[in-house]
Amino acid sequence: MRLRALFFAALLAGLAGCSQDRVLLLPGADGQASSGTVAVLSDRGETRAVINRAYADASVGSAGVDQKVTDAATVEKNYGALIEALPLPPRSFTLYFREGTTFLTEKSRPELVKLFAEIKARPGADVQVVGHTSTLGSREANDRLSLERAKQIAVLLNRRGLDSSLVRVAGRGERDLLVQTGDDVRNALNRRVEVLVR
Repeated sequence: MRLRALFFAALLAGLAGCSQDRVLLLPGADGQASSGTVAVLSDRGETRAVINRAYADASVGSAGVDQKVTDAATVEKNYGALIEALPLPPRSFTLYFREGTTFLTEKSRPELVKLFAEIKARPGADVQVVGHTSTLGSREANDRLSLERAKQIAVLLNRRGLDSSLVRVAGRGERDLLVQTGDDVRNALNRRVEVLVR
């Protein structure tokens, strides 16, 4: 069973034939801590319970919250098929560009290979490509350049067989800087495209 770094909350009333909701927290990426925290609130917004441990399995009903901590084997037995049916969690990639161009840096080539592999592993992947620039140059020129960078990556993905209708492209120019700088400042980390694969 793939235990993913995600919070798994399922309304199992229809499956289990009961009128309670169930919340199950899976371990985080390190396999130890939980992947998040769930607060169960009353209708008035008061906290009824906090669920924040890996393998916490809670039944939430009108009478209260019954919480117990289980283990990987029990989760596999009770929820294995359901967890396997979940989509993979989103994955992000960052690609960097040479100044003023739509050409990737050599250091970004391995990340591009990883991106191709991730998309290939997800039939029908939904891909969001967002281009960025440093603050060097005018805002208008940076808006154009960031969009061109994003389009360049979309073209590469399309050449690798990804249907262009599954790719959304945007350019943010010098907004959303990774490294905050003043105006007209060169910064290699800001010259990037961020790709989110779902």
